[in-house]
Amino acid sequence: YIKAAGEHKSKPTQHSVQELRRIGITPQMIIARSEKLLPKAFKKKLAFSCDVSQDSVIEALDAATIYAVPMSFLQQNILLPIAKELDLGELNPDMAEWDSLVKKIVAPSQRVTIGFVGKYLELKESYKSLIEALIHSGAHLDTRVDICWVDSENIDELGTETLLSDCDAILVAGGFGSRGVEGKIKAIEYARTEKLPYLGICLGMQLAVVEYARNVLGYEDANSVEFNEETTHPMIYLIDNFINQSGESELRTHTSPMGGTLRLGEYPCETKEGSHLREAYHGEPMIFERHRHRYEANPTYREALESAGMIVTGESHGLIEAVEIADHPWFLGVQFHPEFTSRLQTPNASILAFVKASLHHAKNT
Repeated sequence: YIKAAGEHKSKPTQHSVQELRRIGITPQMIIARSEKLLPKAFKKKLAFSCDVSQDSVIEALDAATIYAVPMSFLQQNILLPIAKELDLGELNPDMAEWDSLVKKIVAPSQRVTIGFVGKYLELKESYKSLIEALIHSGAHLDTRVDICWVDSENIDELGTETLLSDCDAILVAGGFGSRGVEGKIKAIEYARTEKLPYLGICLGMQLAVVEYARNVLGYEDANSVEFNEETTHPMIYLIDNFINQSGESELRTHTSPMGGTLRLGEYPCETKEGSHLREAYHGEPMIFERHRHRYEANPTYREALESAGMIVTGESHGLIEAVEIADHPWFLGVQFHPEFTSRLQTPNASILAFVKASLHHAKNT
């Protein structure tokens, strides 16, 4: 459907099919993207001109959420021509759970507002995995997760109270480079002192350690060596030796190429008994999550942090994977990226627990 012309046009699709055939690809199904329903006569014309069966012309209409698209396709019997073409027999997937979750995305009964503190807000697609992970968790809690976007660079100028006072919880996402870091630290301090549920991911965990060191331990120049190599309290540092995914020792230094210094992929994480982390993962003593970072929390300061109330609740081969604050209702920083493994039917446990804590806070304030 071409809005400017006010009518459906088949020529663009016909030309696309012709080009595909020119390079040896013969389409057997047409997924027709359109804002409006395709008239039966138009679908018949499209099928005839593209040499596909009429039941193989499927409408991809605008939807309230992308997760509603599979249901739309099933209602058009998309599996019938696929099964016929591939000789798969009758296909009848059970979509009851999926359908229920989609309805809770479109028309949830509850609402929560999460302050998303980041620095790539001009291109929010940078946080696409995390945005979707929040939607997944919200669906399982019948809750709309409204994101209050907060540019960390604006916090210095406008203040945390102005930007975060309407939020039920605060999330500080990952990132690289020093831009906006001080604003993120102030947002973390606000979440800690105001007792708002907090989830820090990757850099969000590292800065939680830095904030605690500065404002609780009194280490005024505490920092990450990523941002200040001369700090006298390197709470976050680049280790020379670490255990890779294969369980082998690997060397990396500040002179290594950046890609070569990243800790990538899935690693095990031991959870601490009685922690929010273990509770989120249904009591599992060992979990597996994916990573993408260069710097690590410095274990030299572990004793000082724990003595002051910041507890290490997740570890991997001696590396600090998660921290919590003992006297805070719900405060969790994780070095891994939980959003990487979240799916609609299986939301990531730590993000689900965070949204649940946010909802609890919203109901009780």
